[in-house]
Amino acid sequence: MLYASKVATFLFIKKGKRKNTKTKRGSESEYLRYKETCRLLVHARLSHYAEIYSKHSYDMNYKRVAIRDQRSRWGSCSSRANLNFNYRLVLLPMHLVDYIIVHELCHLIHMNHAKEFWDLVSVTCPDYKNCKIELQKIIAKK
Repeated sequence: MLYASKVATFLFIKKGKRKNTKTKRGSESEYLRYKETCRLLVHARLSHYAEIYSKHSYDMNYKRVAIRDQRSRWGSCSSRANLNFNYRLVLLPMHLVDYIIVHELCHLIHMNHAKEFWDLVSVTCPDYKNCKIELQKIIAKK
C-alpha cells in the first residue's frame, strides 16, 4: 500500500488558477488497477465499523457501495443510503481510510455535520480532528 507522500502526486491536482476549476482525474489504468483493491478494503472496514456501531445500538445499514474516480471527494453518502468512495483511499495510511469510512457511515444516521454527527464519529475515531487536518495537508501538497 502506498502512503501519503505518494498520494499528493496525483490527488486533486488543480488546473489553472480560475475559480471553480475542476480537478484532474487519475488515468483509467490507474483507476482500474486500484479499484478492486479499494472495494475489498472498503467492504472489510465497513463491516468492521458497522459491527462496532451495532453494539452501541446504531443501525448502519447501507444499500450500495461504489468505488469511483471522484475529482474532489474522498467519499459521500446519499440520502438513499448509498456510499461512494474514491479509489485513491488505498493510497492513504489506514487510520485515514478508517476515518473516511467512519465519517460516511455516520452520515447514515446524521446527514449533516452537526454536533451529534461528530459525537457519533468520535465513538470509533476519537482523533478525527487530527485526521481531518492530515487529509487537508495531503491535498494542499499539490
